[in-house]
Amino acid sequence: MQDHSLLITLIVFLSAAVISVPLFKKMGLGSVVGYLIGGTIIGPWGIGLITDVESILHLSEFGVILLLFLIGLELKPQRLWVLRRPVFGLGGLQVILTSLIFFGVLSLLGLTNAQAIVISISISLSSTAFALQVLGEKNELNTAHGRSAFAILLFQDLAVIPVMAILPFLGEPTGEAGNQNGLMPILIAIGTILGVILAGRFLARPLFRLVASSGNHEIFTALSLLIVVGLSLLMDQVGLSMALGSFLGGVILADSEYRHELESNLEPFKGLLLGLFFLAVGMSINLGEVLKDPILVILFALGLMSIKALVLYFLGRVTKQTEETSLNLAVTISQGGEFAFVILGVGVSLSILPRERADLVIAVVTLSMGLTPILGLVKDKVVDLFFKKSEEQEDDNIEEQNRVIIAGFGRFGQIIARMLFVHRIGFTALEHNPDQVNVARKFGYKIYYGDASKLSLLRSAGAEQADLFILAVQDIDISVKIAETVKKHFPNLTIIARARNREHVFKLLELGVKIIRRDTFASALELAGETLSHLGFMDSEVEQKVRKFRAHDELTLKGQYQVRHNEKEFIQFSKNSIRQLEAAFEADRLEKEGRTGS
Repeated sequence: MQDHSLLITLIVFLSAAVISVPLFKKMGLGSVVGYLIGGTIIGPWGIGLITDVESILHLSEFGVILLLFLIGLELKPQRLWVLRRPVFGLGGLQVILTSLIFFGVLSLLGLTNAQAIVISISISLSSTAFALQVLGEKNELNTAHGRSAFAILLFQDLAVIPVMAILPFLGEPTGEAGNQNGLMPILIAIGTILGVILAGRFLARPLFRLVASSGNHEIFTALSLLIVVGLSLLMDQVGLSMALGSFLGGVILADSEYRHELESNLEPFKGLLLGLFFLAVGMSINLGEVLKDPILVILFALGLMSIKALVLYFLGRVTKQTEETSLNLAVTISQGGEFAFVILGVGVSLSILPRERADLVIAVVTLSMGLTPILGLVKDKVVDLFFKKSEEQEDDNIEEQNRVIIAGFGRFGQIIARMLFVHRIGFTALEHNPDQVNVARKFGYKIYYGDASKLSLLRSAGAEQADLFILAVQDIDISVKIAETVKKHFPNLTIIARARNREHVFKLLELGVKIIRRDTFASALELAGETLSHLGFMDSEVEQKVRKFRAHDELTLKGQYQVRHNEKEFIQFSKNSIRQLEAAFEADRLEKEGRTGS
């Protein structure tokens, strides 16, 4: 019966995920909201299919742990050292300012100092799992606001250590023994961290090497999970955050030659357990507490997010980030976080907070998590639309017409412009990034601000009379959109296009663009030639090999274009092409040896 109960629970979880996640992603709200709503429906406050939320929440926390471990694998210790300023500067300011503001507000509402401190600190922390999942879904982890958000979240994980240490002091006075007990966890935590670092340096690699030499992939996966789970439990036992422990383990192994193998082994577990975590958070929403006064809970959640968003936006502007980056940062991590559940739980156990008040705050925090993707959607659809409309109204008036139009004035377009400029060939440069326009104008370039995909702007730039249209825009979607407009309305205008990769080339070829050059192909090929020269090849040989490689790659590209819609044929064609190139160079080598021997 117990086995059947476990299987039924598993079926309920999978059904909730399979139904709710695709539905809410189709609605544009993202997978996180889908998990939350699905968890709320199947939880004890919904239709009651699952009741043991506490156990499931503890199990699902391993999804967050694996997420932090994989992020740690991407951060080598040297890079983490570089991040120390945004982590402790930006992160520290966010926690301190937000906590002080919340403390003031809660004190005005009549809470005691101890209660106000516990609640204000707990709600100043954001959700690492939610924020990183949303950033990952939007491919924004490596953007300016993504890096800032990560730095703040990392500091918050670190801040949990001293927070948990000072909580006992807010309860009943414990005298001198209490002070000793308060300092001892910090000393133990520091000792544990140093021990983990040393073990990672001197024991982990030999252990991985030993297991890898066995050739058993399953044992390697088991070792990967053992290290993550073991580190997390060790940190938990000494009073640290399990997520912080797994992150530290990832950073230590980031320099390891087994990093990529670890990533591929743990990624599937991370995805499943992280989804379970979001479901469990949805199940933990106390709808009974919410339904007592739903308007109050919603207002509190919106108030929490508004205050945090204002602080984050302010910090973004103070640290000289752009308005857009600051706004994105404010939206991304303005919610409460999972650490609030832990801190509030400890507050209740120490008799600092009554259970009813803690449940109310937990409901507010959970609701703020659910509102985060919705707030991001509102920002994308409404705020960005407003900014775009404002930008459209501010397009420059073009008062000249030249033989050449350059769309995109970044590093690529500027090189072409400099060549034309020194030969006194007139050109009209269009750029949609206002910052780029301002920088270019400082260097004396005459450049116009505007969206080159707009027909009206192209006409005012003289596209009907121009000879050449240089498409130097980096963004693939925007580049293709501009090419479509030009080919449709100015079919006699010759396009010379820049492409970021093969996929970009294929899209431009489909539109009839014939002159296309890939961003990094020429420079990479030149560097490959330099590499051969330093390895002892003669200059004439290098020139011949580079020329042959270029010609073969251009032919391969055309062949790949013909079979691009059939993945199997595309892969087979690419493999055959590599073998043909190897055979051609091998024939050259044998011919050279034959001439030398004779």
